[in-house]
Amino acid sequence: MKNIIFYYTGTGNSLWAAKKIAEGLPGTEIIPMKSIAENTLPHETDITGMVFPVYIWGVPSPVLDFIRKIRNLKTGYFFAVATNGGQVSNALVQLKKELASEGISLSSGFGLTMPSNYIPFGGPGSRETLDAIFRKAEEKIKLVTESVKGKELRSPEKGPLWHRLLFSMFYRMSFSHVNVMDKKFSADSRCTGCGICVKVCPAANISTDNGKPVWLHKCEQCFACLQWCPEKAIQYGEKTAGVDRYHHPEIKVSDIILSGKSRL
Repeated sequence: MKNIIFYYTGTGNSLWAAKKIAEGLPGTEIIPMKSIAENTLPHETDITGMVFPVYIWGVPSPVLDFIRKIRNLKTGYFFAVATNGGQVSNALVQLKKELASEGISLSSGFGLTMPSNYIPFGGPGSRETLDAIFRKAEEKIKLVTESVKGKELRSPEKGPLWHRLLFSMFYRMSFSHVNVMDKKFSADSRCTGCGICVKVCPAANISTDNGKPVWLHKCEQCFACLQWCPEKAIQYGEKTAGVDRYHHPEIKVSDIILSGKSRL
């Protein structure tokens, strides 16, 4: 049996984390969640992992969709890592319940703080801030890897109670509206019609009209289109034009494009 880490990513944080964990787990394959259909899964694995970002303080809808596809997976140990901009909140507790509903037991769950790509809250921070976050993330990944190698049973990490109660409510209120939140995206005069936004979108949510992007209201709020635009031409609302963009410096745009392709 082999080890598998499934990941979902928009700007590269979760892919980077998955790669780093896999480096410490010999015989581990990294597979994008978007590529999986039910009949492409292995029957059994020794260790299975999920790495995904926290959206609106909860589990993103593509990850919930993925869980339905792995209900028949047999694994000896199942772990999850939730990348986040500073607070894992209730995401891993929610994940544990969702997995249990499909007959899968979450053996351990870890939060991993990474630079935020959610531009409505501002840019990722200074170079010094980013370097400090990356150093701490590397240290946390070493702990995660050792725990997974030892198949340690750990309760999912979570935020303080008040935070989980409050932001779980925001998650429930917002979840059904995520797909139409792309109404705030637009492309300004710097757009060259290169099509990168179309290629990186994991939801196939962007088409073009006269070379300009058009959003189709099946958004996942990953912000890949905005963060990977080479001209910084894509905006979200009216206040993002001068805000620094972010995608993980060790991840290439070609990695993101491959991450969104379906496995036939």
